[in-house]
Amino acid sequence: MSVMKRMSMIFKSKANRALDRMEDPRETLDYSYQRQLEMLQKVRRGVADVATSRKRLELQINQLEGQQNKLTDQGKKALQVGREDLAREALTRRAGLDGQLTDLRAQYQQLQGEEEKLTLASQRLQAKVDSFRTRKETIKATYTAAEAQTKINEAFSGISEEMGDVGLAIQRAEEKTETMKARAGAIDELLASGALEDFSGPKDDIQAELDRMGSGPGVDLELERLKAELGQGPAPKELNQGTPNAAPQQHDTPQQAQQWPQQPGGQQ
Repeated sequence: MSVMKRMSMIFKSKANRALDRMEDPRETLDYSYQRQLEMLQKVRRGVADVATSRKRLELQINQLEGQQNKLTDQGKKALQVGREDLAREALTRRAGLDGQLTDLRAQYQQLQGEEEKLTLASQRLQAKVDSFRTRKETIKATYTAAEAQTKINEAFSGISEEMGDVGLAIQRAEEKTETMKARAGAIDELLASGALEDFSGPKDDIQAELDRMGSGPGVDLELERLKAELGQGPAPKELNQGTPNAAPQQHDTPQQAQQWPQQPGGQQ
């Protein structure tokens, strides 16, 4: 097989496949039905044309028959008045009309036969078109129902293109949601640990230091508990252990004494 034949075969096969995907049986059936209606219209027009010609011949035949009757009457009148020559002339003209009438009657019979054939063909074609229309509508309804059922099954199975796009959109939305939740949690942890500063409010160094110092004893207590469980140290002492309702005495350190100046009257 030559290269050109192979290329032609490949092109035809691909074109046939593309046309098969693009073809809609319902549109093809509607087009075929339209063509049959056009053909039926042409047959009916042909029947009308033949009937018109037949009617024209019928009028000509009637006209010639009228002339024949007139010439016959003229020949009789000529003989009554003793004009044999005029009677002969009238009969001669009448004989010429007989030949024309014979030809017209033959054509009339031929057109009448053609008209009957075309009328019968038109009736048969009309019955065929009606049957095709009924079958066409049945096939279209069946195809539409099958197409809808196929789309429903594809939607349930998740293999349709539309549902596939919806599934991908949902998956992307879920992934972005999880990413934003993780980012928000990470930022909260960084703000709580002091690695990031909160610029949305006023900066309070004293409160930040107090929060850091307050978190220290909890960590130390948990560390002592873990050591006690592993047998590496004594059990931790609970906070505020001792005399209930006994408030611990506070002693100011030299730094705190210097930090808070004395007020007038000896009060700090």
